[in-house]
Amino acid sequence: MPGPTPWEIPAETSDLLQIIDAEYLVLAPGEVVLDSSSRTTALSLIKDGRLASDPILQLVRAVRRSRKYQEATLAIPRGPVGEGAHDLLVRVSPLGEQGLIVVLIFDDSEYRRLDAIRRDFVANISHELKTPIGALSILSEAVLRANDDPDAIINFATRMQTESKRLSDLVQEIIDLSRLQDDDPLKSAKVLDLSSLISEAIDGSRLTAETRSIEVAYSELAHCKILGDRRQIEMAISNLVENAINYSPDRTRVTIAMKAQGELAEISVSDQGIGIPEKDVERIFERFYRVDPARSRATGGTGLGLSIVKHVITNHGGDVSVWSEEGAGSTFTIRLPLFKADANFPTEEK
Repeated sequence: MPGPTPWEIPAETSDLLQIIDAEYLVLAPGEVVLDSSSRTTALSLIKDGRLASDPILQLVRAVRRSRKYQEATLAIPRGPVGEGAHDLLVRVSPLGEQGLIVVLIFDDSEYRRLDAIRRDFVANISHELKTPIGALSILSEAVLRANDDPDAIINFATRMQTESKRLSDLVQEIIDLSRLQDDDPLKSAKVLDLSSLISEAIDGSRLTAETRSIEVAYSELAHCKILGDRRQIEMAISNLVENAINYSPDRTRVTIAMKAQGELAEISVSDQGIGIPEKDVERIFERFYRVDPARSRATGGTGLGLSIVKHVITNHGGDVSVWSEEGAGSTFTIRLPLFKADANFPTEEK
């Protein structure tokens, strides 16, 4: 809460705001924020103690002029970059005779897109599951026919294990992506130390890298903190690191770097792999899209890893991009809004 001011919020209003199922702001003249719910920080609505969202500012000014209640559905960017947006129902009303304004904010982003996402998702899933399930069916029949050939049984059983793992990985990534699409990570965001998350992602891929003599180098040019969901951000970074290792030749190098660019944290993951054809770069983040299906089968790729990365980063108000050249490798770069200390959001994640 800010220090003493000449304005006072009626006690009954404060009590009501604590129990209402909405985010809120109480504004004094000059759009000074007298009180707010904690999530308004994650929504990036406040800067230097004042309302900083232009669309909501316009609505507030209309109420100040008319002294009448107004409401509108607004698309508020999730961050300074990226295409992610919150679909907010914003209700604004005068409060008392001191020139105070109360703003109630209802986030219905998830409900608006849920049906379309699920329809599209189910169509993709039904197609992708057919391949490993069909392979398992054919291999099981081959095992039955080869019951008097131990070497053939071992061969078919080994291939069944491979297909079973591919099916298990696919189902897990489908579950992960489904959860991401249904969940807004900024609703329960915590302060995250990106360096520790990158270190965890590197540790998780270390065995695979060492097995193929791939060096993983990490360079931290700035110490960066963001607001977000720890599990989701770690999953996105891990997917990029694992992708770089899987598509790199043996005895090469994967480089990870983190720096601050203005109000953004920037993480880049570079490899010396096969690269991506120019015609495929625009589609690389689509669900189930594979540049080289044969190579994806060899590496165990499901076609969902980069889609998961995009969903996570977009939902955190950031963006993800790729530079690539065939035969020279690829660099994936994610950018996320840096966390700025705020009185309404004092606690860091331990």
